Amino acid sequence: MPTRILPAVGDADAVRSITTLLSQLPDAEPVAPVVDSTQLVDTLARLAAESVDELPEVVVVHERIGPVPALELIREVALRFPAVGVILVTSDPGPGLFQAAMDYGARGLVALPLSYEELASRVQAVAQWSVGVRRHLGSGGDVFTGVGGTVVTVGGAKGGVGATLTAVQLALAAQASGRSTVLVDMDLQAGDIASYLDVQFRRSVADLAAINDISPRVLADAVFRHDTGLALLLAPGEGERGEEVTDRAARQIVSALRSRYEVVVIDCGAQLGGAGAAAVEMADAALLVTTPDVVAVRGAKRAVRMWDRLQIRKAEETTVVVNRHTRGTEIQPALIQKITGTPVAGTTVPANFKELQGAVDAGRVHELDAKSTVKQALWALAGELRLVKAPEADHRKGGGRFRGDRGSVSFRRRKDGGG
Repeated sequence: MPTRILPAVGDADAVRSITTLLSQLPDAEPVAPVVDSTQLVDTLARLAAESVDELPEVVVVHERIGPVPALELIREVALRFPAVGVILVTSDPGPGLFQAAMDYGARGLVALPLSYEELASRVQAVAQWSVGVRRHLGSGGDVFTGVGGTVVTVGGAKGGVGATLTAVQLALAAQASGRSTVLVDMDLQAGDIASYLDVQFRRSVADLAAINDISPRVLADAVFRHDTGLALLLAPGEGERGEEVTDRAARQIVSALRSRYEVVVIDCGAQLGGAGAAAVEMADAALLVTTPDVVAVRGAKRAVRMWDRLQIRKAEETTVVVNRHTRGTEIQPALIQKITGTPVAGTTVPANFKELQGAVDAGRVHELDAKSTVKQALWALAGELRLVKAPEADHRKGGGRFRGDRGSVSFRRRKDGGG
């Protein structure tokens, strides 16, 4: 059976050189090259959605691929598509880079300028490895098989605006609709999800920070299974341990979760550190919760501008959610949209703390009455975000936009190459 090889090369001259050599390899079947990280992951995701057998056995990644750096891209492919063997083509084949490439999940490294013998040897070895992994997949082995779930981050314009409650209810709505869902507390110093859901836990997101290869078993050990069926990855009980979760660790953790769950909801809190920033950058949708008052709206505006300056997220790719809304308040969603320069979710959450107080005080927000207007609004927001299987959702042609009373929620192509 021929070996299918997918080159990922951004440079035109390198494309010609690599594809010419690949076409000369025995039993090789090169496929049309992709030119950047986004196109590579999108292509693999489309093929994996059909069947693991549709995936190429080998992906050849050139060191100058972009916009995601080659090693980060290799990590993404290794986590999301474990049946694909990745070869890195590089002008620096030294032991340092070789070790780094292996740590990130590459199965081989080939030096530039390319030689036929070295390329043929690496491709053959990696193809044999890939075939072995597929046999393992066929026997039901415990490995990642997901093609990539939806990641939604929830941040607060300031403390106390309701970001955690929003994140919890969005995750509960997704889980209740039949989608495998994980709720992550990335508010590393002050996370409250455990208190909201009345759980005692030992493992946290910090326990995954130092692990280079997050296998399904390792991930399962760190995740807490709630009575609702919701998976929880909680903030560390000791706030100082939050510093262990670097932006690189956060990327790896989010990628692993995305490969395992259909929906990943991340509570980033109001203070965005490196880990939270990485999550926001990787997210399909980034929500910023505000209340309709001057202080909170100013906080939302500052956050949006900061994310834009730091190239974490563009304003038009951030969606503001208005919590504790009343018709009588002076600051309405249309004004908030104008001030922040962002889309505003069509669903607003009404101000009715009396509905919440008992459940919040008892740490049982998952038992919030179904008649609660706050719960109904947050679950409607989950429908607007397409986190739930809601047949009544109004999908426009072309996808990616959602109809609302005042604005629309938009999903974007992830910078990390997500589909």
